[in-house]
Amino acid sequence: MQKHVKIYMKHYGYSEAETILCQNCEAQAVDIHHIKFRSQGGSDEVSNLIALCRNCHEKAYRKIITQEELFNLTS
Repeated sequence: MQKHVKIYMKHYGYSEAETILCQNCEAQAVDIHHIKFRSQGGSDEVSNLIALCRNCHEKAYRKIITQEELFNLTS
């Protein structure tokens, strides 16, 4: 399990057996996404992480869902 996934799960109290829901559409999340990509200086802090389903993760990656919209979902 990747470091940022462990950070997210610990912060929200999830066990490895639990289902995490997408913070955008509430489908089953499959990715913990960096809102601001690490290649752009984003961190592994919880404030920069969001649980997303495959569909929403693809939209975020293609910037159909903006960084601003994703940050709003986490607050």
